[in-house]
Amino acid sequence: MGTSEQPAATSVAAPSGTAPSPAGGGAAAEATSARRSRLSRLRAAGDRVPTKWFAGIGTAAFLVATAAFGGLNAVAAPALPVLAAGETHTNELYALAVEKGFLFDELPGSGAYPADDEQIVALRVRFENVWTAPESTGTLSSMPKMFALSVPDATFASTVRIDDETLSPWLQPGVPAVLALVWTVPRGALTDGDEVIVTISDLSLHTGSFVASGRWWTDPQEAATVALPIEYLAGAE
Repeated sequence: MGTSEQPAATSVAAPSGTAPSPAGGGAAAEATSARRSRLSRLRAAGDRVPTKWFAGIGTAAFLVATAAFGGLNAVAAPALPVLAAGETHTNELYALAVEKGFLFDELPGSGAYPADDEQIVALRVRFENVWTAPESTGTLSSMPKMFALSVPDATFASTVRIDDETLSPWLQPGVPAVLALVWTVPRGALTDGDEVIVTISDLSLHTGSFVASGRWWTDPQEAATVALPIEYLAGAE
């Protein structure tokens, strides 16, 4: 009997170097391409952001984290030296001593003119000019910048020599002088025996150039305090 032969199956080989694609390979390739596209856009956006923004973001994050743990608590400023009445304080401009404080209803000859709802505070202060040039003590000089009173709404009014009542005197280098520094204060803000804190500030010499010429004392920095009892005198005695 003749034998019937079945035709042999013919297989087609894949091209050399190409692996057959698994089922679903097209979807995976599309997902990978999408991720790469998103990353590319993110990198491109990052290239457009200034580098200092990243530094700022990092700094802000650090500050927030530090503050959360109490690391930014304010450091208390050192207390100012406390001088006794009559104790000398020396800076670049003056050797000075705040000696006494007085309260007046009026003080003729002082250059201060209080309103009906005001009184006068006068400090007796001893000065010696330790700088190399004469220095004015008027209201437009360095003097109002050097002293402050612990009295709300106190307004510096004038300076006067106690010995000859010269208003706004010039102080010569090396020549001692005793002045009254005068403020107006709201009436009733102080009474006899009250304590006033006087804050003394040191100044720095500024030398002008171009538009502003000359030299002047400015940039007050608090340097010391003096606590004074206030003596009330009805008039100039």
